[in-house]
Amino acid sequence: MDFELSDEQKDLQRAVREFAEREILPHRMEWDEAQAWPGEVLGQLGKMGLLGVLVPAEYGGSGMGYIEYALAIAELSRVDGSIGLIVAAHNSLCTNHIYLFGSEAQKRKYLPRLATGEWIGCWSLTEPQAGSDAGGTRTTAVREGTGWLLNGSKTFTTNGNHAQVCVAMAVTDRGKAKHGISAFVVDRGTTGFRPGKKENKLGMRASDTSEMIFEDCLLGPDALLGEEGEGFVDALQVLDGGRISIAALGLGMAQGAYEAARDYARQRKQFGKAIAEFQGIQWKLADMATEIEAARLLTFHAAWRKDQGETVTQASAMAKLYAGEVAVRAADECVQIHGGYGFIKDYPAEKFYRDAKLCTIGEGTSEIQRLVIARELLGK
Repeated sequence: MDFELSDEQKDLQRAVREFAEREILPHRMEWDEAQAWPGEVLGQLGKMGLLGVLVPAEYGGSGMGYIEYALAIAELSRVDGSIGLIVAAHNSLCTNHIYLFGSEAQKRKYLPRLATGEWIGCWSLTEPQAGSDAGGTRTTAVREGTGWLLNGSKTFTTNGNHAQVCVAMAVTDRGKAKHGISAFVVDRGTTGFRPGKKENKLGMRASDTSEMIFEDCLLGPDALLGEEGEGFVDALQVLDGGRISIAALGLGMAQGAYEAARDYARQRKQFGKAIAEFQGIQWKLADMATEIEAARLLTFHAAWRKDQGETVTQASAMAKLYAGEVAVRAADECVQIHGGYGFIKDYPAEKFYRDAKLCTIGEGTSEIQRLVIARELLGK
C-alpha cells in the first residue's frame, strides 16, 4: 500500500496552497462580510485548470483524477470554505453531470467553456418540498412540440445567481417514480428561466446560494441531458463523486481550524506560559489532529477508488459523513481554544465554526449518509 503522493500531486497541492494564501486569505473576511462573489479569483482558478479538473483535455479540461481534485478542494477550503464550495459545485455537479451523461454535441458546447471558467455552472435538484427526499420533485417538464416546457422552482442552488449554465431535474412521468425524472441543461437568458431569492446564510457567505425559477421555460429537444426518465438515477451517480469533494471541503476546513488553534495556543500566554503547554489544550490538539488524519485517509481512499473506476457509493458516503462531522468538531474546538477571541471576527475561528456546519447538510445530510452506508452494508 502506497500512501505517498506523486511529485506531480505534491506540486499541485503546493501551487493551490500558495495561491490560496496569496490571493484568497487577504480577502476572505471582506468577502464573507459583504457576501461578495469572488469572480476575479475564479477567473484565476480557471486559468490554473481547477474549474475543469475532471474534464479530459479533448474538451479543454485538465484531465486529472479525483485525488488531484480532492487535494485542490482541501487546499482552497483550508483558507476559505466558500471558495472550495463554489469550485466543488461547479466541477462535481454541473460540469461532471454534462461530462458523464451529455451527448457529444452537449459536451462540445458546454465543457470547454465550463472547464476554463469562461462559464460557471450550477446544479438544481433540491426543492422546497424535496430535500433529502429528492424523489419528491415537483418541477415538471412536459413535451411542447419537439421540445420541453419546464415549470417549477428549485432552492439551495450553489452558484445560482452567477451561473451561465444550469443542470436541473424535472418530472417527465409522475407514474414512473425515480425513473420518471429527467435532467435538462438550461442556458442563462433562456426565456422563463431566472434566479430567484439569494439566501442570506450563516456561513459560506461568499458562495452564492439561490432559488432557480422556471415559468413556462421552453427548451429545445437538445436540452434533455441523458436518457429521458433517468435524470434522478444519473444524479445519484453524480452525487457519489460529489460527496468526495464535500469530504475534501470538510477536510480542508478542519485542517485550517486545527492550524489556527495550534498557532494561537503557541502564542497565547496564561499563568506565565503558552497555553499549548497545558495538558488540556494538548489533548484537544491531539484529538483534532488524529481525527483529521482519519478523515484524510477516508477521503483519499474514496478518491483513489473512484480513479480506479470502482463504485464508491459506500466509500464516498463514509468519507463525507466522517470528514464533515470532523470539520464541525475541529471548528468547535478551535473556538474553544481561542476562548473569548474565538467569538470575535478578528480571528478566523468563528468563520470556520460557521462554515463547517454545511458539510453535515449539503449533498446529503449526515443522517442520509448513514442511511446510504447502512443500505450498502446490508445489501439493500
